[in-house]
Order: sequence, then C-alpha cells, then structure tokens
Amino acid sequence: MKILITGGLGFLGSNLAHENLKRGHETIIMDNLSRDGTNSNLAWLEQQGNITLEKKDIRVWYDVQNVIQSHKPDAIFHAAGQVTMTRSIANPRLDFETNALGTFNVLEAVRQHKPECPVLFSSTNKVYGDLEYVKYEEKETRYLTPDYSNGFDETIPLDFHSPYGCSKGCADQYLLDYHRIYDLRTVVFRHSSMYGSRQFATFDQGWVGWFIQQALKANEMEIHGNGKQVRDVLYADDMVRLYFDSLDNIEKCQGNAYNIGGGMENSLSLLELFAFLEQKLGKSFIVKKNPWRESDQKVFVADNTKINKVMGWKPEVSKEKGLLELIKWSKEIM
Repeated sequence: MKILITGGLGFLGSNLAHENLKRGHETIIMDNLSRDGTNSNLAWLEQQGNITLEKKDIRVWYDVQNVIQSHKPDAIFHAAGQVTMTRSIANPRLDFETNALGTFNVLEAVRQHKPECPVLFSSTNKVYGDLEYVKYEEKETRYLTPDYSNGFDETIPLDFHSPYGCSKGCADQYLLDYHRIYDLRTVVFRHSSMYGSRQFATFDQGWVGWFIQQALKANEMEIHGNGKQVRDVLYADDMVRLYFDSLDNIEKCQGNAYNIGGGMENSLSLLELFAFLEQKLGKSFIVKKNPWRESDQKVFVADNTKINKVMGWKPEVSKEKGLLELIKWSKEIM
C-alpha cells in the first residue's frame, strides 16, 4: 500500500509515517518543513526506513496536484495545517490558505486524479466554538459540564469562532461535502488534545508537552485563564491506531465526522496536570495567571461513542502512562 501523509513531519504526521514504515507500506511525505521540529522528525524517520519526501507547500495548487498525480497514493492522511489559535488571529490569511485552501487543493487533486483514494483529515474541536452557552460548574481544580457528563458528541452545533475555527471548519465541511457530491471516501476527525513523542511543543501549541518541558526546566508556570479549563488527552499510540483502523474500515467510516479524544477518564485541567507533575518530579510550581485567550473553551471532552459504535475504537493508553512516557521523551531531547 502507498500512503501519502501531508504534514508528515509534524507531530501527528511523523507518528503516522513511523507506523506506516513499520507496516511495510510505501511512505510519501509532503511537508514544507516550516515548523519547529520538522528537521528533527525527518532525520528520525530516515533512520526508521525508506521515505519519499516531497518538499512542497499545501497552499500551492500545482504542488499538490503534481504530488497526487505522480504518486497516485492508495490513501491520504491529511495532517498538514496551521494549528494554533494565536497565529490564526495574528495572520488570518496564512491560516486560511493553509487550512481551507490547502485542504481544497487536496480534495480537488484527489477528485481529478485518484477519486477512489480515501482521505482522512485531522480537524479540531474548535469547529464547535467557545461553548459559552453550556452550563458549567466550577470546582476546586476544574470546570464540570453536568449536562454532558460523558463529553460532547457530534450533535452539538457547529460555531466557527476565530479565524482558526473558520479555516478548519471550512475544510471539515468540504471533506463531508466532497463525499456527498463527488462520492470521495473522506473521513473527518475532530480532535481534542493529542500528545506524545515527536511533538515539539510551543507556548501556543501542544499544551501538555509545553508544560512538561517547562516543568523540567523551571518552577514557574505561566498560563492563560484560571487553570481550571479541561481537555481530554489522547496519546500518540491511540491516535495512530485510530487512523489505521479507520482506513481498514473505510466503507463504514467514510462520509462522517467523529469527535476524537481521550474521553472523560483521560481528562485533565491545567491545575490537575501541574499537581501530577509536582508529584512525579518532586517539585512545586508558582503559577502566573494571564487573561483568558480569545475563544478558549472552558471544557472540551470528546464523547467517543460514535466512532466506538462504528468500528470499536477507544483509547487504551491511560493519561498517567502517557504522561510518564512524554516526560521520559522530553528529558531525552532536552
């Protein structure tokens, strides 16, 4: 099998590429190497096996068309994208061109040159907006959502709030509509928080990895909000298994969007993460609080019921095990 991974040198993409190599599939990576860590991930992947690197830009139609036309992949994992809310606000044109136009380019190239090729897309929970209409209960270390005790499912209303939400939401809907109109074999994953090795986290992207890095280096944590905001965390091994299991079950999955995350049992607030790190690292942290970020959700926990019913997928790596693995990897690269 020949699999093309857009953004294949990022966090999600490099983990997918690694698994693809382990399975003995032909691995084609399309990436413009613009993000932190991509060169490191490239060097790591080249040690794992033979990859074909197409140093191209997802925003450029001829780049995308030429890659898909020349390689004619059997499947595409579409992980390329601008991934931070703050950068989308600072540069909404770049955000739109990367996420919305870039995804459109992929779909059009597939439609024209390999319409039977499945396209599995990494979307985001931000397509649901800030969720300010939800009833919250504020507890000592976290917010609760009593009306959504198992998390949020796919029936909650879409609300493209922020340039990032708009660009990813646009791409999300194009994937679904290209299935309806052109019968392309598309799948949308609306991810909550993902974490694990090969994620070179920054202050505005990859919060779990970022705070682990800070915890290893210093005793001060700088946050936005009060620290009680909650996300469910999904470890890299589970997210990789999701993509390959979905590809194996493409006839069942295609044409649908799925909320994907660690679930309520793997949910964490910032304060709870800090308490875990204090215990495991034997440190105490001073927390500096800044104003809330624009459109930051107080809680997002994915209800994985839909994907579980379709093909039986559910998270298997506990947050405790995953966090310890990420601490170990973060120490190795520091």
